[in-house]
Amino acid sequence: MKKNKIELLSPAGSFDCLQAAINAGADAVYFGVEQLNMRAKSVNSFGVDDIEYVAAICSVNNVRAYLTLNTIIYGHDLQLLRGILNEVKKHCIDAVIASDFAVIEQCSQMGIPLHISTQANVSNIEAVQFFARFSDVIVLARELTLKQVQDICKEVKRRDIKGVSGGLIKIEVFIHGALCMAVSGKCYLSLHTQNASANRGACTQNCRRSYLVKDAETKEELLIDNEYIMSPKDLCTIGVLDQIIRCGVDVLKIEGRSKGADYVHVTTQCYREALQAIENNNYTSEKIGGWLNRLSTVYNRGFWEGYYLGHKLGEWTSQPGSSATEKKIYVGKGSNYYPNIGVAEFTIETGTVRPGDTLMITGPLCGMVKEKAGKLFINGAEGLEAVKGDKITFPFGVKVGSQDKLYKIVEAVNG
Repeated sequence: MKKNKIELLSPAGSFDCLQAAINAGADAVYFGVEQLNMRAKSVNSFGVDDIEYVAAICSVNNVRAYLTLNTIIYGHDLQLLRGILNEVKKHCIDAVIASDFAVIEQCSQMGIPLHISTQANVSNIEAVQFFARFSDVIVLARELTLKQVQDICKEVKRRDIKGVSGGLIKIEVFIHGALCMAVSGKCYLSLHTQNASANRGACTQNCRRSYLVKDAETKEELLIDNEYIMSPKDLCTIGVLDQIIRCGVDVLKIEGRSKGADYVHVTTQCYREALQAIENNNYTSEKIGGWLNRLSTVYNRGFWEGYYLGHKLGEWTSQPGSSATEKKIYVGKGSNYYPNIGVAEFTIETGTVRPGDTLMITGPLCGMVKEKAGKLFINGAEGLEAVKGDKITFPFGVKVGSQDKLYKIVEAVNG
């Protein structure tokens, strides 16, 4: 598929997600390692040794790779930081995403390209001009309106603000995914209650819970309108993507390094198709409706357009978990592959699989593949139901192994 001038940047919290992003049409991916990234608690981050492999996969697929080092850095982190940056330099990772000045300074000294994270809360042209001394891309604060974003983009061109590499500084914005009640994600709630700092990637997500309000005098308690009053709905801009592009931004970022390969594949694919439709002048309300339906099938807390349209705060979630219209149920893992005939074998570990079930496979080589089961071959013979302990086989074009997981997709019951 033809790539657009605007860069589509997707999250990669695992090798499954990395391949899913590539398959779905991402121009670039961002990932974290060890504990120095904002998803250190919520996802099994890559290790330092994985940097080389990530770089190789992205290079082969002509996809740019950005490493997030966007936590607050403490003194005891500096040795690990230098070790990570040495690997970044050695394996030619395209850029580091950061806001802490220790990282900014180290990248500057080592000649490593730098992107300024949204954690820096860049909200005006003067801040853009300041950070342009160190970087080539600036991720704007999430709390801006489209008018504010557009004004910044216009001023970049008018003032001819160049990044450290000599070209115009590029502006990046978030277009999809989880939002935080705190300004640019700088929250201290879990630090106060659990001594686990969100700014160190250890958020305990206190804001995603329901709360009672208690009258100090009467002791009367109220549940706040059945809403999770500190938990915003997810950002979704698929219906206003044309307006965002007209602002003059350069990079569109999807949030979700703690999400699964299905989320990464569906969101990346929908936004890639939307970008293509805008370019081809056939971005229609019917297509937007279709994309919204597909985006609703994967993890979400409900959707709104964030602050871009100037809406007042108050788009809160109505339940603690996902509002996805589909649910994935783990049933088994890969156990063998027969390359001569292109057949994969999976061992059922829980639940059942029947002909006609919608199956999803995730793995480091296939990313995410979803398809309906046709004839079911169970333990070498055609059958009607596979149960725990059975081995099922079916044609599959990519090698599978024990890291590959098999899920059954069912309709979710929300509410």
